[in-house]
Amino acid sequence: MNLSQEQQIFVQQIALLILRANSLGVNLTFGEAYRTKEQEAIYVKEGKSKTMDSNHLRRLAIDFNFFINGELFYRHPLISQLGNYWESLDPLNNWGGHFHYFYDGGHFERNVK
Repeated sequence: MNLSQEQQIFVQQIALLILRANSLGVNLTFGEAYRTKEQEAIYVKEGKSKTMDSNHLRRLAIDFNFFINGELFYRHPLISQLGNYWESLDPLNNWGGHFHYFYDGGHFERNVK
């Protein structure tokens, strides 16, 4: 499968994730999706990213902000439910709340190389 096809699957599954969030009473706003290599280098230098091989560079990752009852959360049982749901959609999907090296609860990606 080529990158464009992977991106299309990613977008379709993100749509399902957004609908699931809405059904749980979690409102979302977009954080960041696409990053340039220059922006990624800045994030690595600042410690905001651990890699120059981020899926954001391939348009296969997105960060969300979560609002529950009008309050911003990045850690909450409902967010964990969304992370588990995301990973259940496809074995290539990873949620940043399950990263071994740091917690990134707003991050959802499709991990293809």
